[in-house]
Amino acid sequence: MLSRLAHRIHLVLERHLPEQRLFLKSDVETRFIRLRPATQAMAIVGIGLITGWTILATAVILMDSVSAGTSREQVQIRQEMFEDRLNDLSTDRDMRASEAAAAQERFNLALKQVAEMQSRLLASEDRRRELETGIDVVQNTLRRTIKERDDARAAADSATASLAAQTGGGRSEAGRARDTLATLSILTDALGDTAEQRDAMAGEAEQSEDRVAEVMAEKDALIRRNDEIFAKLEEALTVSVEPLDKMFSAAGLNPDDLLSAVRKGYSGTGGPLSPISFSTKGEPAPAEEIRANAILQGLDRMNMYRIAAFKAPFSMPVNGPVRYTSGFGGRNDPFGRGYRRHEGQDLAGAYGTPILATADGVVTYAGWESGYGRLIKIKHEFGIETRYGHLSQIRVNVGDRVSRGERIGDMGNSGRSTGTHLHYEIRIGGDAINPMTFIKAARNVF
Repeated sequence: MLSRLAHRIHLVLERHLPEQRLFLKSDVETRFIRLRPATQAMAIVGIGLITGWTILATAVILMDSVSAGTSREQVQIRQEMFEDRLNDLSTDRDMRASEAAAAQERFNLALKQVAEMQSRLLASEDRRRELETGIDVVQNTLRRTIKERDDARAAADSATASLAAQTGGGRSEAGRARDTLATLSILTDALGDTAEQRDAMAGEAEQSEDRVAEVMAEKDALIRRNDEIFAKLEEALTVSVEPLDKMFSAAGLNPDDLLSAVRKGYSGTGGPLSPISFSTKGEPAPAEEIRANAILQGLDRMNMYRIAAFKAPFSMPVNGPVRYTSGFGGRNDPFGRGYRRHEGQDLAGAYGTPILATADGVVTYAGWESGYGRLIKIKHEFGIETRYGHLSQIRVNVGDRVSRGERIGDMGNSGRSTGTHLHYEIRIGGDAINPMTFIKAARNVF
């Protein structure tokens, strides 16, 4: 039955691929090679398989190249976006601080003007009271003068009458009338001058009150504008600082302890982030000063976060396409030595891929170590240490100070390794923690 099936297949193939003969002629004899239909079919299938495998391999290589280029571009775009965001936040912080300082200066100028107008108003009130007191004095003096005049007139009349009795003559009524009119004229002029001074002071007092009302209206408008500026600044500050708080908390770092450590090592002093302080003469500080200082403290906190972000390993150690293989925690030993703890994250990639420092620091070890192969240890701020194992080449020396993103070695397969990859560790206080905690925390912000 098998022979029949083979014969049928041979007949079918012979219809499309008839038997061919390849003649080889020499000086002595002539030979030929018979190419049966089955042989031709196998050759065609083989050539097709080789051609398909070549096309598939070329496509895979092209896809890897495109993927590598896209990943590098994405990493570069993310880095540029992070730098642009930091620059925008710094510019906005400086602008808001300048606006707050200018608003505080305008507010202080308005307060000074109000104080001057109040002083003038009080001086006007004092002058008015002095004028009223002067009028009372003048009136009392006039009353006393009139009384003395009447007494003198009575005495004069008595003397005149006595003289007339003795001499037989007397003063006429027309003379006494003239004296009275002259006296009334003097008194009327004095009272008129006093009334004019009183009216002038009253007018100045009214003008002072109007000016005070205008200044108070300007002060209220300035206060409302300051409230709007402070509200926008507080909202922007909350939106900017809250993700940074979450990032450091997610990485297992206490934000307050972290900022305290940054401030201890920060030598910058003064500048727009210094607290605003005015003399209050023992009185409570104004609400505007309290809000402005709170905003400046928030901006200072954001600035300290920016410094800490470059001192802590919040970046990828590989700038290229990688695969996350063995993660942090327990796993079966690849060399068959049972269940063991894996204290880092493995990232597989191409041999010789650049390995980058994930934060600013100092190289404390660069050499061969059992299990790790070629190993680099970098000491960072806040008691953090990073390790880079199984390298093919080490490009730094012990004592070198490296910056974030600086190339320190190449990916390899040295030590206890089953393939080309990077073994990446992060240790805090000597204890290993999951590196993906830092990597994922940074992705949520940057």
